[in-house]
Amino acid sequence: MNHLAQGLQGSNPLLNIGIFAAFVVVTLVVVLRASRNTRSAADYYAGGRAFSGPQNGIAIAGDYLSAASFLGIVGAIALYGYDGFLYSIGFLVAWLVALLLVAELLRNTGKYTMGDVLAFRMRQRPVRAAAATSTLMVSFFYLLAQMAGAGVLVSLLLGVSSGTGQALVIGIVGIIMIVYVLVGGMKGTTWVQIIKAVLLISGAAVMTVWTLAMHGFDFSGLMQAAVDRASSGEKLLNPGAKYGKSEVSKLDFLSLGIALVLGTAGLPHVLMRFYTVPTAKEARRSVVWAIWLIGLFYLFSLVLGYGAAAIVGPEAIKAAPGSSNSAAPLLAQALGGPLLLGFIAAVAFATILAVVAGLTITASASFAHDIYANVIKKGKVEDKDAEVRVARITAVVIGLVAIVGGILARNQNVAFLVALAFAVAASANLPTILYSLFWKRFNTSGALWSIYGGLSTTVVLIVFSPAVSGSEEAMLPNVDFHWFPLQNPGLVSIPAAFFFGWLGTVLSKEHLEDKYAEMEVRSLTGAGAEKASTH
Repeated sequence: MNHLAQGLQGSNPLLNIGIFAAFVVVTLVVVLRASRNTRSAADYYAGGRAFSGPQNGIAIAGDYLSAASFLGIVGAIALYGYDGFLYSIGFLVAWLVALLLVAELLRNTGKYTMGDVLAFRMRQRPVRAAAATSTLMVSFFYLLAQMAGAGVLVSLLLGVSSGTGQALVIGIVGIIMIVYVLVGGMKGTTWVQIIKAVLLISGAAVMTVWTLAMHGFDFSGLMQAAVDRASSGEKLLNPGAKYGKSEVSKLDFLSLGIALVLGTAGLPHVLMRFYTVPTAKEARRSVVWAIWLIGLFYLFSLVLGYGAAAIVGPEAIKAAPGSSNSAAPLLAQALGGPLLLGFIAAVAFATILAVVAGLTITASASFAHDIYANVIKKGKVEDKDAEVRVARITAVVIGLVAIVGGILARNQNVAFLVALAFAVAASANLPTILYSLFWKRFNTSGALWSIYGGLSTTVVLIVFSPAVSGSEEAMLPNVDFHWFPLQNPGLVSIPAAFFFGWLGTVLSKEHLEDKYAEMEVRSLTGAGAEKASTH
């Protein structure tokens, strides 16, 4: 164990920084080249709708395979085996919901943001304000996770164990990300995500083949080695290592699963990617590409998780800086020494940068397009460049907030933090999107009840859950004000949001069925969608 700790500290920080700096330089050049064509709002928000389905599919995979996918899930599998892999299953199955219910219909109906879809048949200003509020909240929770991942990686690779050092690095990551978004807009961000997706999947593939080769390409042998190494033994292969200890933990697992499966179709930064393609057909193609790439990556994560348990050992992982989040870098070091560790670390950093840039552009676009242009200016923005200028200012503010939040949340499991973001997305956004697309009677009042009701229920339950206080792993471990027993609130908050949407609609006398017929035709056929997307 000592040897491992020394190995990590002696893992050549200069090499790690060099590889990461090379990635940043290359991607900044790409972003600068892409920014030459960023003139209009459509260019800044949607990359000029110039990406093909396969390109956008790779970018979606880059956007979706976050620090949680790489660091959090590999760590969860290494420590909890079967229960950890259920994160992968939830994240992947969620794409079927996005493909079947949301992708094509959204592309046909909207323009730049989720607020466009919801406001299509409602009263514009209150609904756009609500959509922007929930987008900002989901983005904030997701940003927390990515920034926490950045802190973990750095403490591991540069031997920076002091809180001040980690905070400084989180700040540097935040500033680089702000530069990407300010300069490149959606086009630059998309190219960063494509480069990062290729690097991440390639790096994971190399490690997977290497790990299997060490065990004679026998996956059963690898799992047996993991069982022999772990103090929990056979429990690593069976359900219940993490979520089967009590009835409450079983409910917690059900809650987590529901949040993961339903959350993707409500994630604003994923929904916004459907607008970067020219047609709904390309939107559908891009989701199919994304499903294949993401599914392949999650198969790699299963091998890497059990590989980390077999080669590094769960006890060594728990004792390392960052605990479970350090499993993948530790495995890279055990396999290929400082060089592979440096490459994998740079890829993980790239992962964080690309996802954070995608989140920031989504949140800033939502504020500028929905709140500034349509709520404050009532759709009458005289200066063509004003909306993009407001989006850029918002990006800076969001980046600074993310840096502060990331410093506070740096000791949390990254996959767990992302699961909270999914719970907020599934509760605040998904019910409203589905009601808007499929329920004729739905109206403005129902949309507001659903968004604000779902959002406030989720946030209140998270604040008073064991995730925030009352346990050693909580964000505030020294105080205890929790009364809600589940770590993830999805089981309660998602049905509550659907109920609020129904109740708000039924109690209101507003009828908007005429507009629904137009929305239904457009969402299913795409008629009128191109016209809507160019002005």
